[in-house]
Order: sequence, then C-alpha cells, then structure tokens
Amino acid sequence: MTIIPAIDIIGGRCVRLSQGDYTRCKTYSDDPVDMARQFEDAGLLRLHVVDLDGAKSAAVVNLDVLEKICTLTSLSVDFGGGIKSDADIKRVFDAGADYACVGSVAATYPELAERWLDHYGYDRIIIGADTLGGTLRTHGWQQDDGQTVFDLIDRFAGKIGHLMCTDISRDGMLTGPATQLYRELAARYPRIGIIASGGVGSADDLRELSACGVAGVVVGKAIYEGRIALDQLKNF
Repeated sequence: MTIIPAIDIIGGRCVRLSQGDYTRCKTYSDDPVDMARQFEDAGLLRLHVVDLDGAKSAAVVNLDVLEKICTLTSLSVDFGGGIKSDADIKRVFDAGADYACVGSVAATYPELAERWLDHYGYDRIIIGADTLGGTLRTHGWQQDDGQTVFDLIDRFAGKIGHLMCTDISRDGMLTGPATQLYRELAARYPRIGIIASGGVGSADDLRELSACGVAGVVVGKAIYEGRIALDQLKNF
C-alpha cells in the first residue's frame, strides 16, 4: 500500500477543509513547496495535490504551485481540481504531473474522460469518485451527481486503472476511513488500484486499510495535526 500525503491549495496556500466545506478551511502553510520538501525528506515518494480553487472554477487555477513542486522535488505527483478541458489536462502534464486526477469530468462528461484514458493511458489518469450519502459529488463537492461510485466504475467498462475514492463525510474529520466501502471496492474490482481518501486519523487506520487490499491511501490532516508522525509512515 502506497502512502500518499496530500496538499490542498487555496490561494497558493496549503489548507485543509472539513467535510468538503469551503467555509471550514484551516491554513497549515503559506509555502506548499516547503511542505512537499518535508514529505520528500521523510522518504515519501508520492504526493496528491488538489487545486481547490480550480475545483470550483472552470479551469485549473494553481498551476504555478504544481510547476514549482514538480521542479523542486522528485516526488511523483498526481494533480486534481479544475481539470475540465483538453487544454487543462495538457497543461497539468506539461507542468510535470505524473498523474491527472479527474472527478467532475468523469461523472458528467464520461466520453471526454474516456478519450483522455485512451490518449494518455490508463496508468496516468486517476478517476476521482467523491461520495456523500451514497452518491457522487462534483464541482468541488458542491453538486450532487445522483450516481454511485459503482455506477461510475461500471460506466467505463474496465478502462479504469486507478480510482481515488473519497468519503466526504469523513474527510478532514480524523474519525477513521470508510473501511467497508474500500473493502467492497477492492474485492469487486481487483484489477483497479483503489486509493482510499478521507478520515485517516491514526496509524491504526492505515493498518486497517492495508488489510482491505487498497493500493494506496491519501493522508492529509492527520499529518498536519500531528496524529501521525512522518517517521511512522516509513513502516508502510
């Protein structure tokens, strides 16, 4: 299981939301690049960067932060938030991202997402599934899409290589991940690399997720709040 620390960006700063609520936003660093370097120095290899400004907008907003992180660290970066057009996804990859995480487009314009999967390769596109109360949320978690994560996966008929699933009700709450959901996803879709996101609050949560068979787990607030020390992550 790969540990993937998260950096969420609003206004060029490193922040975290609670349950996807933009009014419940806490800033942890004014320098996301410095934060990324701390992860790199701790021996971590991956990084999940979310452009929260872009997620609510019509295009990627914080591309300069992505470029700096990719230029000044050796981390393998996946980037999401605001990728809504061919121009957006090209800019993200040109900026140095190894993966593009696509959520709203996958749910609302699946034909476009499928074209990106064909063009860039299933190994470089991560399908994002953000769920609340059993249904998907899109556009910065502000709109209810009506379909489930299983509907989304089945729509792509085996073309998904990676799926990042976030339980919004747990995100930023440090109360534990939606273990049963991830266990079901891993069992039902063994050929998809399932990445769990939301709710991790302790090293015990990480051990529990590892036993579920997920390929990776995103860890954000638990690191920033000191619930999990960076040196603990080396055990995984």
